[in-house]
Amino acid sequence: MAPALLAAASGPTYSGVVRLIQWCVIAFVFLFFLRVIRAVWVEVRPAGPRQARSTNRPGPTTRAPAPAPRRSKGPMYLDVLEPVDHAGQRFDIGDELTIGRSPACTVPTGYDIYSSTTHARLFQRDGRVYVEDLGSTNGTFVNSERIAKPTRLGRGDLLQVGGTVFQVSR
Repeated sequence: MAPALLAAASGPTYSGVVRLIQWCVIAFVFLFFLRVIRAVWVEVRPAGPRQARSTNRPGPTTRAPAPAPRRSKGPMYLDVLEPVDHAGQRFDIGDELTIGRSPACTVPTGYDIYSSTTHARLFQRDGRVYVEDLGSTNGTFVNSERIAKPTRLGRGDLLQVGGTVFQVSR
């Protein structure tokens, strides 16, 4: 046999190594897309459920008495929880305010690409605060539930407008 044929027949097969490298590249591309999808999901998902403030609340089997109608005990505020670089900002709800990317809104969220130009409106009726979605693309969420009509807000409720999460406080 010719020496060139012997070297080719007994030497390493480069096609197996190339095939292994191809599969590794495909696996890395797949993992990259999984990370991108996860990052997008984390940014657009609704805020988590509200945590209980005390452990001595009535359970589902005990029925609490119906609360008496009450009037406002003082001004209510929106505290920014997320994004972290805007956390701590506080906005007085007053009689009415709007939230959105427009600089004309009472609470401008120009940093939030997921909020609409005029996303939501908060207003008071009979001493209670309500929020309504103004036809936004990504919706408005109260305690992780998307709202379709004006919804009453209480102290401690989480309000998500786009990617911004607020907490209602007094």
